[in-house]
Order: sequence, then C-alpha cells, then structure tokens
Amino acid sequence: MLDHPLNSLGLPKPPSATRVVVAMSGGVDSSVVAAMLAEEGYDVVGVTLQLYDHGAALAKKGACCAGRDIHDAARVAETMGFPHYVLDYENTFREAVIEEFADAYLAGATPVPCIRCNERVKFKDLLATAKDLDADCMATGHYIQRKIGAAGPELHAAADAARDQSYFLFSTTPEQLAYLRFPLGHLASKAETRALAAKYGLPVADKPDSQDICFVHVLRLDPETRRVIVGPKEALATRTIPVREINWLGDSPFASRPEWHLNVKVRSTRPPAPAIIRPLSETEAEVELLSPEDGVSAGQACVFYAPEGSRIYGGGWIWRGR
Repeated sequence: MLDHPLNSLGLPKPPSATRVVVAMSGGVDSSVVAAMLAEEGYDVVGVTLQLYDHGAALAKKGACCAGRDIHDAARVAETMGFPHYVLDYENTFREAVIEEFADAYLAGATPVPCIRCNERVKFKDLLATAKDLDADCMATGHYIQRKIGAAGPELHAAADAARDQSYFLFSTTPEQLAYLRFPLGHLASKAETRALAAKYGLPVADKPDSQDICFVHVLRLDPETRRVIVGPKEALATRTIPVREINWLGDSPFASRPEWHLNVKVRSTRPPAPAIIRPLSETEAEVELLSPEDGVSAGQACVFYAPEGSRIYGGGWIWRGR
C-alpha cells in the first residue's frame, strides 16, 4: 500500500480501499461531495447530525439543520448507493453552541455560533465518530482549500472569493486539518457545484442555499441597563483589538516573534486588511489595524490571512469591544 500512488484525497490507497465519512447537511454542497467521491469509487459513508428536535424542525424553512435536510441527505445517499446515518447530537449542540451563544449575547457580545458548531461539533465530535467508523478521512462541503506545504497541511481560502468560508473555519487545528478534506474549495463558482449535482442526478440540485444566523452592529450592547448604544458611523472606528483563544496555523510558534505583519478579517463580510499582530502568549494577542475599521465587536472572530496569496494563519476571538 505504501508504494501505491496517492489517490485524489492524497492517500496512498486505491479509492475502493479508502473509507471517507462525508458530513452531509442535506444541502447541495455536501451532497455533491458525497456523490463525487462515490462516483470515483471511494467507500463513502454519509453522516447527518440531528441538531434540533426533528418534529419542530420540519416546520422550519431555510435553516441548515432542519428536519427536511435529513430527509434530503438520505435521498442523495439512496440515489448514489452508499450508507447514510443520522446521529442525534441535539444535546451536544445545545450545550456546546446554543447555551454559550445565549449567554454571550445576554452579556453584550455578538457571537458567531457557526464557528463554534464547526469547532466543537462537526470537527470534534463528528470527526471522532468518523475515526470510530475506521474512516481514512472526513470530507465536507465547505468552500475552503487544504494544500500541502513544506511543514504539512495548510488552510487556504476558496478559489471562489464569493463563497469562501475561511472566516468560519479559522479554529480548525493542524491535527484536524490532517484528517479533513474539502473537495469543493477549488471550484470557481457555485454554478459549477449545481452543474455537478445535476450531472449526478441529485434531488437537491436546485435546492436553495441555507441561511445562517447573521448579526448587525450598533456601537455597543449594555446588558445591565438593557440599552443598545447607537451613534454616527465614525464613532465605530477601532484600531486596536484584543484577541484570545488563538488557533495558530503558522509553520513556527506564534509567540516566536514579537509581531506578525498579516492581513486580518474582523467580520465575515469584510475583505482582509493589513494589521500588526503582537503576541502576548501562544493564545493571546493585540491586533493593530493599520486602517481603523467600524463594526468591531466582542464575540466576533479575528482571522489571520497571508498578505499575499490565499493561506490562512488561524485567528482568535475578539473579547473586549466597545
């Protein structure tokens, strides 16, 4: 096996001897990943997480975790002829994501639950389940790229900037990255994904994209007085940002330098902007934006990008805002 050429997932096995667990949300992206790998001859196992009460979710439209999506994932697996399992993660999701989200919001922060879901549920618990199933790797439908660099796997932004999900995946650890695969990251557009879905005859080919939770900002939330502070846009400008819980994806230790000159993104809808990152420890830093930005809020992520190219160097959580 060691002498066998690498397959399309970078493993030294023929596809038929390579088991891949595909995290299936029921949407078109993960469905295409599963179908693509199944057609290539991989031993595909589809897994869908039930994160909400199934009965209540059936009436919920446009959410990534609705009961309808479980049904759609099962139909795709049936169409392509691979096994599909539904795992009850309702309690795990509530404890690891929803409760913290509620507590943080009540405390005046504007958290990003999608990041915590990836970090604590999909790329931790589900990944462990994939290993329990003796899978060689786990694949998802995220629009992000995994490339092999001089020091091992690297995280890179998707080829399609409009679909790039790197902001929501900054907390992926090097160990997780070694096991994960993102087969859609190189595609130029979502239209290509839908064309593939149609090619495979998938019942979700024309399914609308899911809508995740988004946030708007005023200057500050004051939970003690139950006030929302508003003001002119120029009052939102922030230059210095404290960041903690840093997940570093660089080749050398984060605190090995007094500062890093990288680009950072402080909101998912903003392009990366130049900044100086000064480590305070291996997991904390002060980030200085070279040009002040508005809308910087506690509970949001600060993601680190290479000044040139597509590499992502991790990121952390903004813990003190206005």
